[in-house]
This record gives sequence, C-alpha cells and structure tokens, in this order.
Amino acid sequence: MSENSENPGQIIRVLLVEDHQLTRIGLKTVLERTPDIKIIGEAENGEEAVRKVGELDPDVVLMDVGMPIMDGIEAVQKIREQYQDINTIMLTSHDNERDIMASLSAGACGYCLKDVEPERLYTAIRAVNSGDIWLDSTIANRVMNMYERRDAITQRTEQKKEESTGSQQRGANMPPLPDPLSPRELEVLQLLVDGLSNQEIADKLIISLATAKTHVRNILNKLAVDDRTQAAVSAMRRGLV
Repeated sequence: MSENSENPGQIIRVLLVEDHQLTRIGLKTVLERTPDIKIIGEAENGEEAVRKVGELDPDVVLMDVGMPIMDGIEAVQKIREQYQDINTIMLTSHDNERDIMASLSAGACGYCLKDVEPERLYTAIRAVNSGDIWLDSTIANRVMNMYERRDAITQRTEQKKEESTGSQQRGANMPPLPDPLSPRELEVLQLLVDGLSNQEIADKLIISLATAKTHVRNILNKLAVDDRTQAAVSAMRRGLV
C-alpha cells in the first residue's frame, strides 16, 4: 500500500465526525486499510467534534455537514477559531452551492462527496494534512464557476466605476493592503494563481516545501482570505497578477 508521499512513515491522526453510526463504521473500515491513516476518535455532532478536537489534537478532521445539535459548518468555524493548526475536510452528500461556500468560508480545507473513491479520499487527507486545499473534482468545477461568475460581475462593476471616474488602474478603488506582499510572495502568488500545489511551487522556485507552505500561509494572511481560491480571486481583483 502507498504511504504518505510528504513524509513516508508518518501517521495521520484523523477525527471522524458523522451522525450515522453505520456510515462511521464503513468510513473507519475504509480508512484503516491504509497504513498512514489512523482514526483516533469519533463524534456524532459538531459540538462533540469541537470538544474532541481539544482533547485528541488530531491532524485532520473528517466532518459531515448536516448533523444535530451543531452542524458541520458551525463546528469548522469554531475549530478554526480555537485550533488554527487543525485542518478539516467536509465529507458529505451535500453538493449545493450554499453549503460548499459556507464550508470553505468557515475554514474547511477540503470538500469531498461521500461517493468518493477510497484512493481519492486517502489523497485528500494526505493533501490537506500537508497544507494544501483539496476539492472533489465536481466541487472544484462548481467553485471555479461560482468565482468566475462573481469575478465577471465584479469586473463589470469596476469597469463602470473606471469609466465614471476616469481611473486607469484595475483595483484603484480597493483599499491598500495593510502589509504589502514581498517580491518573493508575489512570485509565489502568481504560481498559486496558475494552480500549482505547494510541492510544485517549491520545485519551481527551488525552495523547501516548508518554505513554500510558509509563503502561502503569509499570502493568505496578508490578503485576509481563507483559502487558495479566494487568494487567487483577490489577487486578480487587486491587479497583483
């Protein structure tokens, strides 16, 4: 069986959050087929998930969206606020735009549908554990389409503003960044917009993976966004790339 390509031999500790017992049993069985992923705990609702994250300190949380007491979206937001180093993947049958965007905005690092193939789920867990964003291909297409629609509306609005004010520079009406990006961060941002992963960015710039991750994290913080897709949209709106 394949091991974690980022760090062979590393065990990824996973908290499984799902309100249906049979589904939890099935997921646990599937995930324990691979040697580098271990289920260290289970929760039946978002409230219990937040508490167990504090108790167990998992590497990755697999979170359902629709659950009693506290849903997965609210739970992700609370986990992100309290434990910033914990990465969460939404594993759900919900594929509507509202839940997708709410989950990503809350701080989820991945979004998978429950009919995902086991190997793809392993890949998602490894990718998110290494600091990347992972979206099911169907979800990724929806996200890009949503951002393209929003970006088109924004561009038309900005164009009208420029025509009325005589502005010649895209992004001139946006407030400046409190902490501007460094030249190296601008390089990384361009590669991020081009769709490169952290490892591909590291290879392209001949830097370590850890350094690439640090640059990406700093870029997200400076642009005040939660994920790489939002960073790309913000960068294009500001004329940074």
